[in-house]
Amino acid sequence: MSYALVIGAGPAGLMAAEELAKAGLRVVVCEAKPSIGRKFLMAGKSGLNVTKDEELDAFAQHYDTPALRPMLAEFGPREVRIWCRALGQEVFTGSSGRVFPVAMKASPLLRAWAERLASQGVELRTRWRWTGFDGPGFRFDTPVGVQVLTPSVTVLALGGASWQRLGSDAAWVPWLAAKGVGIAPWKPANMGFRVNWSPKMAPFFGQPVKGATLIVGSSRENGEFVISAKGLEGGGIYAVSRALRDGASLALDLLPSLTGAEIATRLSRMKHGESTANRLRKLGLDKAQVALVMEFARAAPFDHLKHLPIPLQGPRPLDEAISVAGGVEWASVTEGLELKALPRTFVAGEMLDWEAPTGGYLLTGCWATGRWAGRAAARSFLAM
Repeated sequence: MSYALVIGAGPAGLMAAEELAKAGLRVVVCEAKPSIGRKFLMAGKSGLNVTKDEELDAFAQHYDTPALRPMLAEFGPREVRIWCRALGQEVFTGSSGRVFPVAMKASPLLRAWAERLASQGVELRTRWRWTGFDGPGFRFDTPVGVQVLTPSVTVLALGGASWQRLGSDAAWVPWLAAKGVGIAPWKPANMGFRVNWSPKMAPFFGQPVKGATLIVGSSRENGEFVISAKGLEGGGIYAVSRALRDGASLALDLLPSLTGAEIATRLSRMKHGESTANRLRKLGLDKAQVALVMEFARAAPFDHLKHLPIPLQGPRPLDEAISVAGGVEWASVTEGLELKALPRTFVAGEMLDWEAPTGGYLLTGCWATGRWAGRAAARSFLAM
C-alpha cells in the first residue's frame, strides 16, 4: 500500500504529518524516542512562547535567510494563533508581544494535537530509530528488530544538533551527505557564553541582572540575563548571541537611564569616605551588578558604569544551545523543500540551515517549514 513517511515527531514533523493526512494520504510517523515532542515540551516548561505578535515584514526580519519568507507568509504569527485556538488552546499576547497559550504549558497543546492527528488516521510508531538507508528504503531499529520502510514520499524532520538527550543528535548528517546533500557546519545559536570568573563571584551564581543595556559592537539591546557558574546565559544574552558568536564584543551599560554627567553629579553629592560598594548601590545598582563592576573594573569602577567590558571566552558547547545554525543547505533543496539528490524526500524544521532568536520565532519557523514540506510532499504523492 502507498503511504507517506515522516521521520521525527517534533513540531515540524507533526505539522508535516497533519498536512499529509489532510490531503487524504495514509501517514506513518516514526519517532526514535518513547514519546513525541520532547524538545517542544522542554521549551514550554517556563511558559510556551508559540510566536510573536508582529506584522509579517517585521517578523520575517528576525530570520537569517529570506528563503523562509514565503513559508512564514502562509503560516506566520496570525496563523499560529488561529491554529492553537482550533486545538482548543486559547492564546494571549504578553506585554513584550510574545504570544502564549493561556495554559502556559506545552503539554495541553501537544495532547490536543496528538488526539487530532490520531483522529485523522496518522499512525505513530515510537522507539523507531532511523539508522540510515537500505537500498531504496529507510532502515529502522525498532522494538521488534530491524525494519525497512519504502514509502512513496518521505518528510525528514530530525532536528538539529543540540539537546541530544531529547532526540536532536544529528546522526543523519553522514547518511544524507553520502547521498550528495550539502550540509553546512553546525554552530550554536541562542546559547550562553563562558566567562572565567574569580572565586569572589560564586555567591552570585544564579542571580539575574536586570535593567542593563547590552552593548554588542555598535548596537544596544535591552534584556535580562543570568550570572551562572559557567558564564552568562538567559534571554538577553540569547538575543545577541549570533553577533557575539561571530566575534562582536560585549559591554554593559548598567545605568542606561542616566548620562555620564548625571552619574558624576550624583557621586559628587555622596559623603567622602563611603565604600565603593555603597556608592554603587546608591546609584541604583543591585548586588549582582555591583559584583560585576568589582569583577571587571575594580581599579576604576565609576569610569565603567556606562560601558563595562565583559570578557567572554566563547560560546557554551553546541549541545547546550537552545537551537543551532547549520544543517541542510538551501542549495540542496527545491522551492518545496525536496532534496534535489533524493527525489520525493523532503526536509523541515531545524534540519535546514536557518537561524532565529528565541521569542516564538523558532517554533513558528519549525511549524511553517513542516507545513510547507508536508504540502509539497502531498502534491508529489498525488502527482505520481
